[in-house]
Amino acid sequence: MSFRLPAALTVLLGALVASPAALAQAAPTANPTLALLAKLDHVQHVGAVALSPDGTQLAWVREGKQPMIELGDADGKHTRGLDVGAQRLACSKRDLAWSPDSRTLALLVDCGKDLTHTKAVHLAVVLLDARGKASPRQLAALAGYAHGLAWSRDGKALDLLFVPGATRQAAATAAGAEQVGVIGEAKSQVQRVASIDVANGTLRELTPATLNAYEFNRSADGTRIAYTAAVPPGDDNWWVAKLYVQSAQPGVAPTVLVDPATVTGPLHGLQMALPRFSPDGARVAFIGGLMSDQGGTGGDLYAVAANGGAPVDLTPDITVTPQWYTWTGDDTLLVNQNARGKVQLATYTLRGDRAQASTPWFDLPATIGAGGAALSLSVSADGQHVAYQQSSFEHAPEVHAGRLGHVLPPAVTALNTDAKPMWGKAESIEWESDGHHVQGWLLYPANYDPAKRYPMIVQVHGGPAWGVLAGWPGARAMYAASGYFQFMPNPRGSYGQGEAFVQANRKDFGYGDLRDILAGVDAVEKRVPVDDHRLGLTGWSYGGFMSMFAPTQTQRFRAVVAGAGISNWASYYGENRIDEWMIPYFGASYYDDPKVYDRSSPLTFIKRAKTPTLIIVGDRDEECPAPQSFEYWHALKALGVPTELVVYPNEGHHFEDPAHTRDLRQRSLDWFAKYLPAK
Repeated sequence: MSFRLPAALTVLLGALVASPAALAQAAPTANPTLALLAKLDHVQHVGAVALSPDGTQLAWVREGKQPMIELGDADGKHTRGLDVGAQRLACSKRDLAWSPDSRTLALLVDCGKDLTHTKAVHLAVVLLDARGKASPRQLAALAGYAHGLAWSRDGKALDLLFVPGATRQAAATAAGAEQVGVIGEAKSQVQRVASIDVANGTLRELTPATLNAYEFNRSADGTRIAYTAAVPPGDDNWWVAKLYVQSAQPGVAPTVLVDPATVTGPLHGLQMALPRFSPDGARVAFIGGLMSDQGGTGGDLYAVAANGGAPVDLTPDITVTPQWYTWTGDDTLLVNQNARGKVQLATYTLRGDRAQASTPWFDLPATIGAGGAALSLSVSADGQHVAYQQSSFEHAPEVHAGRLGHVLPPAVTALNTDAKPMWGKAESIEWESDGHHVQGWLLYPANYDPAKRYPMIVQVHGGPAWGVLAGWPGARAMYAASGYFQFMPNPRGSYGQGEAFVQANRKDFGYGDLRDILAGVDAVEKRVPVDDHRLGLTGWSYGGFMSMFAPTQTQRFRAVVAGAGISNWASYYGENRIDEWMIPYFGASYYDDPKVYDRSSPLTFIKRAKTPTLIIVGDRDEECPAPQSFEYWHALKALGVPTELVVYPNEGHHFEDPAHTRDLRQRSLDWFAKYLPAK
């Protein structure tokens, strides 16, 4: 939960972070660091990628000050920019969706960017003629937030998720509303499945106002929708969402297909994502498992009869993590999965109550995605052609497309051919810890000399149900570019080795996962010349928690940067606005079992902390509220440990102001340069 700060403290912090100019001036050694960060981020970014259903045309968003949509043949030839209207040149463009006949491209256009998240969102749904014979057509103007644009199979409707009157993105990572007045009495903003008539632009809200919908899918015959939903507030209750099905009409009572709170078996008490009807409409598939974040999808593949019944785990005991899929036949799924930090694309064939994977089409040390969603692909209607954005530690983002097969689809753009890594080589490191086989990624320092000894920064990912894949890091490789080894482990709790590995840190935050990380440090030190007396630690969210907890358990790290962390699970339980995520991990609420929370709280052991620590947080963070950072900072100050706290205005768990992102990166580099110099 976000808190309003006392007036005197607000004034003090306002002086520190009142403006980008003040931020830049306040941070020491600004110019060299900022110059490095600018160079690291100097690439052409790609947004949504969409392959036409007939597999012949490819469109993508080329990001920049004036984002543009480029359209060409599926092999990238004959590329041209699409006219979206002069008044929309500087507007953001996303959610590209092809009509079933491959003639029309629909998209969402946002011409306003309110970094304070206090003004109502206004979007437009725009239709573009792929043949260039007609001018852009604004189908609908939406007063609210929308995403998930998808055509009905008959081409008569565009479905989407819509939050009427929204002032922010529908996600807990966005900046929360200011908590003033009578708390808990404000009307929740509810996200609903809606449909727009393509003929006249009329919008109809299909799902009831009593349910906040998260993801949806329309059946091939167009008559039904399946969706995950929970009672409002939507940010908190995603972790207890149920799977519903209903007629694709407004005012219809939905039917509960799956309720994880009441089912028996491995799905009990866990989460669901990506509901998808089979082509024949007989089944609804989804991914189910222990997920710490909405949008951070991972788990086993499940299916349930569309007319009701018990859900079936199709992939029990697999040692990879499916994170995205699509049906390619009544009994086949194309699945993108994390396999020990690499991306695998495989076809699964359903036989009875099991799904058997074929030999992967490809296994990549890379990150792929389409439409801004990690690990998603755009697939032609016949399932034979794919398109996506791809990047790796060695290669900046490009659009790839081609026939699905064991030959990798080639890059069809040349947006970043001149971009070269400013860091050293990347290696996948694997090691043993407490009977677990663990994996992580190691970036070598720029201009690596094996005759020298180097400091190392350990960077712990968020989640914990997440995983580090090999993608173009840009400014996130700032430590390796500055002369450090940069180690990014995937300890127990991470995706990439099956559901048992994801669940291995339940009721054990900070213990087994920390042992995995320290064992990984040992493994790295056996391979490369790392100076064990010059180790640093950093992370955000769960990684921020680990950056606060680790110094209370070991003195091995000599400097820490903790971003949006958790210092006291007792107060956190009452402060955050997503407390439903904690029950699956801790087994009970804090009020029912305080001991399991207290044993993982950094403040329980705070008098052991000696490490200089920079603490960073957004003042409107719903997921890891700012008071958690204040508690840790206050404790270190009282104990005489060198520390600094920086609070950024109008920011949630995910920072949106580029000036703030640059500033926090600059401060992080300067903190390690001060206490853990690379030279």
